[in-house]
This record gives sequence, C-alpha cells and structure tokens, in this order.
Amino acid sequence: MRKIVLASSSPRRKELLEKFGLSFTVDAGSFREDFSRGMEPHKLAREISLGKADAVARKHPDALIIGADTFIILANRIIGKPQTEEEAREMLQNISDNSHLVITGFTVIDTACGRIVSHSVETKVHIREISAEEIEAYIKTGEPLGKAGGYAIQGLGALFVEKIEGDYFNVVGLPMYALMNTLKEFGIQVL
Repeated sequence: MRKIVLASSSPRRKELLEKFGLSFTVDAGSFREDFSRGMEPHKLAREISLGKADAVARKHPDALIIGADTFIILANRIIGKPQTEEEAREMLQNISDNSHLVITGFTVIDTACGRIVSHSVETKVHIREISAEEIEAYIKTGEPLGKAGGYAIQGLGALFVEKIEGDYFNVVGLPMYALMNTLKEFGIQVL
C-alpha cells in the first residue's frame, strides 16, 4: 500500500482517516491560512488545501499527501476558527437561529509523479436558537476553540444543530465520500 501523509494537525481529520481504516502518518507542516484573498469560497478552500499539502510534499517522496481546510460561510462572509472565548461567543451568537455553509477543500498530491487533484464540498447546516446561557456554558467546555464556526458537530455542538443538508463528515472536517472516491483514482481502495 502507498504511503499516505495527512498534512493537517486536526485531531478530527486524523480520527476520520483512522475510522475508515487508512494507514497514514501525520505531518502538519506550516502553512498560513489567508482568508483575505478575495477569492470565491470553493476556490479558496481548494487553494488553502493545496498550500497545506504542498508545504510537506517535498519531504515525502513516493507518497500521497492529503491537505484540507474547512471554514464556514455566514451572510457571505468567511468564518474561520475562533482562537479566543470572545471570538467563539461572537461566532455562536451569529450562527444562532441561522443557517450557514460549511466548505471543506481537500487536495491529494502524488509526490511520485506530481499528480494533483483538488476538490471542495459544501454542506448546509441549520442551527437552532442558542440562548446566551447555553453559549456561555458551551464556551466553558472549551470545545468551540479551534473549530470552524465555533462548534463541533461531533461533540456537544450537535445539540445546536437542527439539520444538515449534505455530507456530515464534511462538517467534522473531511468529506469522506469525496475523499475516498479521489483516493480510488490513486489506487487506494478502502473496501
């Protein structure tokens, strides 16, 4: 089996690849996410995922490198990951009683031949009204920090989600259906 490298420090992406039985290593590298490029969101997600994958590709000859990036779109604005409690509070207030899009771009680079495939996937998430008390209690758990949009759908944040339209795993951080189909193109078969 080909060597697979996940170019991400996200524990959720790591868990998803493990859950689907892939053997891989992690090399997060260093790539600065820049949302100020003024690009169409899907193109931006693919560009950032390519940057993350490319940042580690040279260190891993004859490997498949997977890079990914997830953010949300709310009121035509890109929302990333809160780094502070205040940012998390603001994000949760904004997504409350609203719907938003979660976009994940991912890139697979075959360093043996230089082939690059990038895709992006969109999921619509409907959030119920979240009270100020719930927001404060949720922030105290620490879960919102470092999560796109300030919530974790696979954790306590699921309590705020009324419904989703699209790939659940995309909201977690890696659209597994699209990724597995792409890996098939590179000769990786899960089942």
